[in-house]
Parts: sequence; structure tokens; C-alpha cells
Amino acid sequence: MKPKTVGLRELKNRLSEYVRHVKRGHRVLITDRGDVVAELRPPGGALDDDLDPGLAELARRGSLTLGKPHRRGLYPVMPRIAADGTATRLLDELRGDR
Repeated sequence: MKPKTVGLRELKNRLSEYVRHVKRGHRVLITDRGDVVAELRPPGGALDDDLDPGLAELARRGSLTLGKPHRRGLYPVMPRIAADGTATRLLDELRGDR
């Protein structure tokens, strides 16, 4: 979602509305006489140093929204159900002598 853009006067008059928008995970660009001078974003919205620079630039421009941090307890580790190399062996059998 493209970030909303708001002038200083409108931001001052409707600050609560824009804060609610940011709480929902969106960004708001603040302008002064048409020039972007600041940005409101949810806490922790700083870009990760390990993030691909291309993705970071797209996120900065508002072309994509970065996901939230992974919570380990949300996705339990699943036990292996096949031995190492099983997928390779099955693919080799399926493909035959190509």
C-alpha cells in the first residue's frame, strides 16, 4: 500500500486519525509546502541491515510492505519424515534417462 501523504497543518488538526493509521501498520509521509520532510511509521520499522538493498528501497518508497519479525513459538519445528537424499532419488527415478 502506498503511504499516505499529509501536510503539516492537516496533520496537526487530525493527528489522532493519522496515528491510528500508523498503528495499523501503515506509513504517513509528512510534507511542508509539497516537500516530504518526515515520515511516521510503526515502531521497529527501521530497515534491517541484512535486508537486500533493492527490497529496502522498495519498502522505503512504499512499493512493498515488509513482514513482521518471525516468532519462533508460532511455527514449531516439524520432525523429518524421510531420510536425506530421498527427494533427489525420487526425482532421478521420475526423470529417468533425460
